[in-house]
Amino acid sequence: MTKLMLSIHVLAAIVAVGSITVAASMFPRYALLAAGPEDPDGRAAGIAGLLHRVCRGYAVAGLAVPVFGLATGALLGVLTDAWLIVSLVLTFVAAALLVLVVLPGQERLLAVAETDAEGAAAEPRPLASRLAMFTGVFNLLWAIVVVLMIVRPGSTTGA
Repeated sequence: MTKLMLSIHVLAAIVAVGSITVAASMFPRYALLAAGPEDPDGRAAGIAGLLHRVCRGYAVAGLAVPVFGLATGALLGVLTDAWLIVSLVLTFVAAALLVLVVLPGQERLLAVAETDAEGAAAEPRPLASRLAMFTGVFNLLWAIVVVLMIVRPGSTTGA
């Protein structure tokens, strides 16, 4: 049962979190293109909208990662290990950053691109830069969690 839980946990992390990190990282570029004159046919706007939907949808699917991670930790008897607690805290910080900053930032940038397409003078670059920074922090948090999961400080596996 432990191997099954661990497999589901790792697969959920790869599919859900991996998809979010790629889509969120690509989003600012396409949103900026959508807000400028380089997107007369609306292709960049469509891509930006799709990337935002990917982030939003996989954010919900990503809930499986800590759920199966906790189940795996319980089966392994490591719920009180410091590396797991730190990983959980970083996971919740990353999730909060995604839900409270990244996704709303994407929505604001999409709205700016929409109003700019209608002729309003809006400046999307500062929004895109700030969003790219927070997306980078989100990605860094996940990278740290992955390292903690592999190295597991204090582990007796020698990893």
